[in-house]
Amino acid sequence: MTEIVEGADRGLLLLCDHASNRVPADIDLGIDPALLDYHIAVDIGAGDLTRSLAARLNAPAILATVSRLVIDLHREPDHVALIPHRSDGHLIPGNERVDRAARIARFHAPYHRALRDRIRAQRPGLILSIHSFTPRLEHGGSDRPWQVGVLYNRDTRAAHPTIGFLRGRGLVTGDNEPYSGRLLNATLNRHAEGQGIPSVAIEVRNDLIRDAAGVAEWSAMLADLANSLRNSLARNGSPAT
Repeated sequence: MTEIVEGADRGLLLLCDHASNRVPADIDLGIDPALLDYHIAVDIGAGDLTRSLAARLNAPAILATVSRLVIDLHREPDHVALIPHRSDGHLIPGNERVDRAARIARFHAPYHRALRDRIRAQRPGLILSIHSFTPRLEHGGSDRPWQVGVLYNRDTRAAHPTIGFLRGRGLVTGDNEPYSGRLLNATLNRHAEGQGIPSVAIEVRNDLIRDAAGVAEWSAMLADLANSLRNSLARNGSPAT
């Protein structure tokens, strides 16, 4: 359940857990198909941004090819929201009686094996995970003022320089906002921090990357960021803080 973009730069790896709204034909979520174009099904713009950034940097990327309404690959297997029954107020009735173990075996385990195997083979010096967030949740949410969020857990080697870089560009940048990487950072905890590799999750507000112009603008900026981060990590010898 992965799309692999190859690139010559083995010092960097890009990930996108929520790149697709695809639902396999044999799975019935029991929802209005229009919901598949909402943020509950896919990180709007994140897949296009990841591909554009990979091309710009000639870097490899791994993108998931199944909707997070089928299974959220950015969750631990025992997480209560791994296979959502409700998302931002929308019921997902087709997930009520699903065979959880079978769905994990079909989608979650192969995706994370692909990440594990690629990282072991490539051993990148930096991993960037690309996501997007909605300006406001439909149900019970308040306006999210950030243009971009930087998410991380305990390893701040890439996160703190990223925040400084983005704020230096005049962007309203969330430090572990719109939600905390201390609470939700499953993919990077396992494949980056758990392996001693500097990493950061970058969340772009999705109204900024809904079209080609927005994707191009953010791709150029994040390419500059990636190069800046690698210079920073090289200067500092990648010490964990």
